[in-house]
Amino acid sequence: METTSEDTIRAATTKRLEQAMGTFGTQALASMEQRLPWFRRMPPDQRSWIGLVAQAGIAAFVEWFKNAEGTRPAIAGEVFGTAPRELLRSIKLKHTIDMIRVIIDVVETRLDELAAPGGQAQLREAILRYTRDVAFGAAQVYAQAAETRAAWDARLEALVVNAVLRGEVDDGMHSWAAALGWTAKPVTVVAGYTPPDEEPEVTIDQMQLAARRGRVDVLAGVQGNRVIVIVGGAEDPMEAARPIAAKCGPGPVVIGPLVADLYESSISAQAAMAGLRAAAGWPDAPRPALAVELLPERALDGDESARRHLVKKVYEPMCTAGAPLLDTLTTYLEQGSSLEATARLMFVHPNTVRYRLRRVTELTGLAPTDGRNAFTLRLALVLGRFAERRAGM
Repeated sequence: METTSEDTIRAATTKRLEQAMGTFGTQALASMEQRLPWFRRMPPDQRSWIGLVAQAGIAAFVEWFKNAEGTRPAIAGEVFGTAPRELLRSIKLKHTIDMIRVIIDVVETRLDELAAPGGQAQLREAILRYTRDVAFGAAQVYAQAAETRAAWDARLEALVVNAVLRGEVDDGMHSWAAALGWTAKPVTVVAGYTPPDEEPEVTIDQMQLAARRGRVDVLAGVQGNRVIVIVGGAEDPMEAARPIAAKCGPGPVVIGPLVADLYESSISAQAAMAGLRAAAGWPDAPRPALAVELLPERALDGDESARRHLVKKVYEPMCTAGAPLLDTLTTYLEQGSSLEATARLMFVHPNTVRYRLRRVTELTGLAPTDGRNAFTLRLALVLGRFAERRAGM
């Protein structure tokens, strides 16, 4: 409990503070103009709001000092409730602390004038305690704003990922991505499964941390037991996907094709998701695997884009090259990849078969002598003939 003498000194000091309070705001703004470069760069409307915050801080100090310890009001709401929430986005916590320091310095420079006789120590101690409480109050306000912002960003991120998966990549979706600060190009999409017994928020945080280490931008979303990650700014999708794949749960991880920007991201997302569904047909698939490496499984699983790709990029180029090339490949595959057996059945030299198989590789990027590529080529031949049949009906 304070003594009667301390109460009297406090009351006298409070009266002096109230009388001088009108000049504090002007002095504080002038001092900030002189000492804080970031304040000088701010637009007039925001500087005006800061002036109101400064005035509120000084008024709150006088009210706080007037009351005896144990009956003092909360500070954060008094000081920071004056300014709009938008101001928190323009002023960093460090700047807020700088502003508080300047305001307190203004009060301290007039300490001898403001304190009643014998009250200098009392006022100085009060300033130190008030400064500490205001700093804690500021940190709490910024922490609450950050939590609110993080929750809003998470909702926007989920909306963007869902829009990309549905193919609804319009200007509205781009405005959501812009609100998240997304400007990265080119874009690819990575799809995998979530780790068991891990919260979706933890999974997404791990993906974002891995992406930052890899110096790429990501937008991630969890749907059921699947995690979808939109990766931006990576010229090598495989390199960018490896740290992300390491954070996925057991099972395949599939990388969609690289596309120019977010407008085309649905193409990559659809390929990645189709590959993830079809990966069960290739148990030995690499992790991560490119969606294009899973074209045969995707085609067998009903992915029309994979079927069209195999027809247009594999079957049709061989047709254009001529019947001998197509016949040679067909015979070679039917004869168990035997050069000699193919040459005998076609009445040509084995070197002719070799030459035609090299042409197949040049045209399609698939080597018939490789077991995996041979499987893809065989499926492309079947799908191409089906397409011809439909065209002839």
